[in-house]
Amino acid sequence: MLVIGIAGGTGSGKTTVVKKIVDCLPPGEVVVIPQDSYYRDSSHLPFDQRQEINFDHPSAVEFELLVSDVEKMKQGQAVHQPIYSYLNCTRESETIYIEPRHVIIVEGILIFTNPELRDLMDIKVFVDADADDRLGRVVRRDIVERGRSVNKVLERYEKTVKPMHLQFIEPSKRYADIIVPQGGNNEVAISILTTIIEKTLRQHGF
Repeated sequence: MLVIGIAGGTGSGKTTVVKKIVDCLPPGEVVVIPQDSYYRDSSHLPFDQRQEINFDHPSAVEFELLVSDVEKMKQGQAVHQPIYSYLNCTRESETIYIEPRHVIIVEGILIFTNPELRDLMDIKVFVDADADDRLGRVVRRDIVERGRSVNKVLERYEKTVKPMHLQFIEPSKRYADIIVPQGGNNEVAISILTTIIEKTLRQHGF
């Protein structure tokens, strides 16, 4: 089993990189574990307070559960992955049944900030992108997918996204084995990364 961590700033193109890697590997060989599914449940808070949660701070993620689930999957056990709703800013009551595969991709902005989770990874990838490009993607995504206004998105970017990126996410780049510049548009880097993954799988006999 191969565990790959794919980190990078908000809007850097991590999801695109993950999708292209999955598309290049044999069907059914990969399972993706998004960090976003493991944001702490906040159903005990009023809705207006939930909207102010700083999703870019490591304390917002239930790393204990994420680490436990990755450990179980490495041992060949299935897990029940949480479902987090950005519209309600809390976890859903349902979960997703996930079985282990030969390749586990853990994806998220903060995954390299946790030492226990890093230790479970065989390959660590940081997707890098220009700050202006990331902001443009964040604005489009949060308006369409999370129902936020332009002003609310920009206010959140200035108050939390940008400072948290500089404090936590950018420094975590030093833990990466591979850095992919230009986000999901870097076909050469993604091709090299896929080749490395395929070679490693063959070495493990998969």
